[in-house]
Amino acid sequence: MAVDPLIELRGVNKHYGQSHVLRGITLTVGRGEAVVVVGPSGSGKSTLCRAVNRLETIESGRILVDGRDLPEQGKALAGLRADVGMVSQSFNLFAHKTVLDNVSLAPVKVRRRRKGDAGRRSRELLDRVGLAGRAEKYPAQLSGGQQQRVAIARALAMEPKALLFDEPTSALDPEMINKVLEVMRQPARDGMTMVVVTHEMGFARSAANRVVFMADGRVIEDRAPEEFFTSPRSERAGDFLSKILKH
Repeated sequence: MAVDPLIELRGVNKHYGQSHVLRGITLTVGRGEAVVVVGPSGSGKSTLCRAVNRLETIESGRILVDGRDLPEQGKALAGLRADVGMVSQSFNLFAHKTVLDNVSLAPVKVRRRRKGDAGRRSRELLDRVGLAGRAEKYPAQLSGGQQQRVAIARALAMEPKALLFDEPTSALDPEMINKVLEVMRQPARDGMTMVVVTHEMGFARSAANRVVFMADGRVIEDRAPEEFFTSPRSERAGDFLSKILKH
């Protein structure tokens, strides 16, 4: 059990039709921990990630953030989503707004920050993700990797309690992936609570406090990265690693 839990899943179940995609998931993410979720396609990783800020509803069990059950709707749900940021494989930037406006909009509208303060903070974050010179550009003028780094800056601008990453590099060209992963390493180093669903094993090994391996809707292993990668306990994890680490 994490000493100071920020995110808790207790016996969580979810179906899509006949498919039981989350089967009694119990998982705790401590404050300041970076937990990387890996596993074969269709194992329930993205559903788990999206359930934490209620982009997916669950049928049974409980999910708590900072000791509170997830709200169902309205202002409380909007508040949860401000506190638990999400970066997904589709960047979801506003095409008609500049990069700077994309990053500063939510802090002004949701957090009620002054426009000037939000703009200054947004420029700092764009500088941190290596895009200070692109502030006045529009998303269509950026590469996919640059758009994803803007999406990360936008999530950080809300000063969330936790960040969720749902396969953030899966839509990117190989040469763009490393820049995005490097940007993701910084909040992990700074002590941001993070849940990262990814196929990038190098990132899992170097940036995670724990690696959670899922298969068939269940958590099969939950270990320190080095232990998981060097001596997986389950046959399922060993099989997965032998396939994915060959190349």
